Amino acid sequence: MGIRLGAIADDFTGATDLANNLVRAGMRVVQLIDVPEDGGAALAQDADAVVIALKSRTVPAAEAVDASLRALAWLRGAGAEQIYFKYCSTFDSTPAGNIGPVTDALMDALDTDFTVATPAFPDNGRTVFKGHLFVGDVLLSESGMRHHPLTPMTDSDLVSVLGAQTTRPVGLIDHTVLAAGTDAVRARIGELRSAGVAFAIADAVSNDDLVRLGEAVRDLPLVTAGSGLAIGLPANWGLRPTSAAAQLPPAGGHRAIVSGSVSVATNGQVRAFLDTGRPAFCVDPLRIASGADVTGEALAFAEAHLAEGPVLVYSTETPDAVRGVQSRLGAAEAGELVERTLAEVARGLVARGVRRLVVAGGETSGAVVQALGITGLRIGPQIDPGVPWCAAHLPDGDTLHLTLKSGNFGGPDFFSAAFALLEES
Repeated sequence: MGIRLGAIADDFTGATDLANNLVRAGMRVVQLIDVPEDGGAALAQDADAVVIALKSRTVPAAEAVDASLRALAWLRGAGAEQIYFKYCSTFDSTPAGNIGPVTDALMDALDTDFTVATPAFPDNGRTVFKGHLFVGDVLLSESGMRHHPLTPMTDSDLVSVLGAQTTRPVGLIDHTVLAAGTDAVRARIGELRSAGVAFAIADAVSNDDLVRLGEAVRDLPLVTAGSGLAIGLPANWGLRPTSAAAQLPPAGGHRAIVSGSVSVATNGQVRAFLDTGRPAFCVDPLRIASGADVTGEALAFAEAHLAEGPVLVYSTETPDAVRGVQSRLGAAEAGELVERTLAEVARGLVARGVRRLVVAGGETSGAVVQALGITGLRIGPQIDPGVPWCAAHLPDGDTLHLTLKSGNFGGPDFFSAAFALLEES
C-alpha cells in the first residue's frame, strides 16, 4: 500500500515537528532528508506518512519551488493520497516568499484551485484569531520574531502577509466558523471557492479547531500549515493514537548538544544549561572568520568532558550580539560560518562516540544531518510539543538518537528533559 500522507517541510526541524504530531495522532512516520535519489522507498516501508525535509525556507524562491516540486513528484510516485506543505508556526517568510510561491507551484502541479493555510499550533502558544498570528499572548509583530536575522516578521495579519506573496486571492475562515463545527467549515470553503478565493487563512485558537479543520479538508489534494493541523488528519484514515507508533531502539553512547539558534527560547535553554555548571564551549563567529581552528578547539574540549555527561557546543547569542557580528561579517556569511563549523563539530562528536545528540536551530539542524550523511529518520516519542526523539542509521550502520529542535520550541530545561526522556524510554 502507498503512503497515506506525503509532506514537504521547508526546514529540518519543522519536518520533525510535523512528524512528531503525526506520530502522536497514530501514524507511523519516516522523515527523509531531502528528496531521495535511491533507497527512499526502503526507508519508507511500513510508514503511513513520509515527510521530506528540505532546506528551502530562506533560499531564493525559485530554488524553493524547484526543490518542493521534486519532493512532490517523489511523494506522488510513492502513492501519497494527500500532500501537506509544512512551514514554520511563525509563518517565517519575506514579501518575496517562500510560502506563497511554493504553494502556488504545488497547486498548479496538483491542478487544484483551493487550499488552506494556518500556522496555528496552540500546544506551543501559536494561535490565529481573525487572521492574526499570536505568539503566546502577543502578536507575531511584537514577538522576538520581529528581530529574526533572515525573516523578520513585522506584520501579524496573515491574509496580508500571504497576499504579498501570491497573485491568487486570499480569504479567511474565521473562529466563528471553526466554532460552529466541521460542516460549517466545509460550507465556508465552498463559499470561498465560489467567490474565486484560492487561499484561506484559517483561525485556530485550540486543538479542537484544528481537529475540525482537519476533518473538513480531508478531500483537498493539498493542505498547507505549520505542524498543528497534523493532529486533525490521521483520523481521516481511521488511525488513532497509539504508543507503538513512537517506538525506537534502545539508546546508548555519549550525550551532546549543538546549538546554533538565536531564538529567545534557545537562549533561555542555553542559559539554563550553563547555570547547571555542566561543560559548554562557545563558538565565536569572529574567531572562525579570523582563521582560528574553532572546530578543533571545540572537539578537544568536548572529548575531555564527554564522559561526565552532556556537553554543549553553542553559538547562541542575543539579537544585539548577532547584529554586531552581522555588521562586521555580513548576515549570510556569519550564518554560513557558524552552520559549517557546528556541522563539523557534530560530525566530530559522533566520531568520538556521541550517540545521543540534540541539535537546536533549523538551519543548524539541516547542516548537521547533511554532514552526518543521514538520509532518513524514524520518529519517536515527544520531548516537548513539536520536538521528538528520532533514530537515524549512520553510514557505518550504528544508530544515532537525534532530536532536531526548532529554535522557538521547548521549555527552559529542554536539554535536560530530552536526555531524561530517552533514559526512561
